[in-house]
Amino acid sequence: MADIDIGSAAASGGDGGGGRERLINRENKFTRCVSHAQDELQSFRKYLRWMCVDQSSPWTAVLSWSMFVVFTLVVPATSHFMLACSDCDSHHSRPYDSVVQLSLSSFAALSFLCLSRFVSKYGLRRFLFFDKLWDESETVRRGYTNQLNRSLKILSYFVAPCFLAMSSYKIWWYASGASQIPFLGNVILSDTVACVMELCSWLYRTAVIFLVCVLFRLICHLQILRLQDFAQVFQMDSDVGSILSEHLRIRRHLRIISHRYRTFILLSLILVTGSQFYSLLITTKAYAELNIYRAGELALCSMTLVIALLILLRSASKITHKAQAVTCLAAKWHVCATIESFETVDGETPRLVDRASGHGYYPTDGDSGQSDSEDYGDEEDDFDNNNLIPAYAYSTISFQKRQALVNYFENNRAGITVFGFTLDRSTLHTIFGIEMSLVLWLLGKTIGIS
Repeated sequence: MADIDIGSAAASGGDGGGGRERLINRENKFTRCVSHAQDELQSFRKYLRWMCVDQSSPWTAVLSWSMFVVFTLVVPATSHFMLACSDCDSHHSRPYDSVVQLSLSSFAALSFLCLSRFVSKYGLRRFLFFDKLWDESETVRRGYTNQLNRSLKILSYFVAPCFLAMSSYKIWWYASGASQIPFLGNVILSDTVACVMELCSWLYRTAVIFLVCVLFRLICHLQILRLQDFAQVFQMDSDVGSILSEHLRIRRHLRIISHRYRTFILLSLILVTGSQFYSLLITTKAYAELNIYRAGELALCSMTLVIALLILLRSASKITHKAQAVTCLAAKWHVCATIESFETVDGETPRLVDRASGHGYYPTDGDSGQSDSEDYGDEEDDFDNNNLIPAYAYSTISFQKRQALVNYFENNRAGITVFGFTLDRSTLHTIFGIEMSLVLWLLGKTIGIS
């Protein structure tokens, strides 16, 4: 990613030079926001074209909506009404096909409509916050670009297993029941075309669903990178005003993400939960016969929807946890500064002096000779650790300013919200318990998992 120099002067000399400098800075910002063929999103745009969800031109928009109608509406409806196979044996009848097609198509339609609205209203660069990277650090820009490239691989990790499982099921269903399944003309050709169209429809719908969820995860990862970069201000001699302004900027971005995705998250939660409850109702009837042949497609659909929902909720709760951990970091920063300001008195824990810097510090368990960092693994970061703040990070900030900043963090907790409800870890645990209980019960009735 190309760096942009926004601090160089255009010319010297009075107000005219300052005006030209501001004009150049504004032009640099605008250049950073405009999309072009060779920018960071080049490979991502190619992937969107292959998925037929690119709407950057009238021709691609017509193609995108045509593929959406065919694979989300026409093919599932045709498959359900023409290939119902009510006269087939117990292994080839599909009593739960209506639930599968309606649930998957509804979630895919919601994902496609939201993605189309986001891209058409904000543009791809603005939607993915690439227009805001011009004033970020090099670490944030490089980390976000690498995460964008990894997002396509992450998407394939979710789509490929579902597609392989469905392919195995559909190929077996058509191959073993070819004489029973309704066909037109040649049996082999008719069943082959129907099988390919159904698999393409399943692949398209699951890919669109996971694409929107992975993009939300990508945007949340950018905010995590910003928060990790923001945590560094407590390790240097920063003033309270700069810390406050940076935190307000992060809060504003979190509010923008919450406002854009709140409807999608809420409707996804309602749709997935409703689908799971309805699946539970129809599979608990007295005459319901459940096995992997009759309800395997329903179980796979349920797992797909729940996994997509958990991607959304986990990404939101993770960034909320990081944003709220700033309060703990600021409190530790304030405590270390307060302790440093008092002289050692009798009976107080003696301070050790760092010979390199001349500043004092208090011994911790880590000074005993053996480090216990391996007990924490990768859970420690700039927010959650047991390290004390160095004395030079607060040497010029008064007690009143530090206390006011801590009070601000305690009363202004940031995070992802859905119409005022914060998506934190407790919310995730509750929803996860409900959804997974329904899925595991359904799997226990179909393939024997308990």
